[in-house]
Amino acid sequence: MQVRHASHCTYRIRYHIVLVIKYRKNLLTSEVFDFLKFICRGIEQRYYLYFDAIGSDGDHLHIVVEGAPRYAPSRILQICKSILAIQIFKQFPELKEELWGGEFWSDGGHIDTVGDGHGLEAVKKYVKNQGGDPAQLSLYQFAEA
Repeated sequence: MQVRHASHCTYRIRYHIVLVIKYRKNLLTSEVFDFLKFICRGIEQRYYLYFDAIGSDGDHLHIVVEGAPRYAPSRILQICKSILAIQIFKQFPELKEELWGGEFWSDGGHIDTVGDGHGLEAVKKYVKNQGGDPAQLSLYQFAEA
């Protein structure tokens, strides 16, 4: 993991985030997943966040992201959840009909820190082994900039 530079500081902070779709509905199709990758690129340009990988097995999303110290972990979770949900509903309005309350994600989420090297590989292995069949998992690794 490379050292990032910000105004008056350097940092290496990486998080593993898990977001669950409301009612555990299996709505992350390959088309929606590809759109999520595109939106994550936009989030990178606007915020000091750098996505390493995202993975899904249909009803929840795993994100490995580097964040600047200006953001609390809860704020990073909030940024990801809100922007992804808004953009998904704009691109795929039919998904709102699947979700009775009109919310895409379940309340809350999971976030933990990931260390250099071994910790990152363990998280990637965990993400890959989610769901019933690892061959059905969609995993996308963002290229290093």
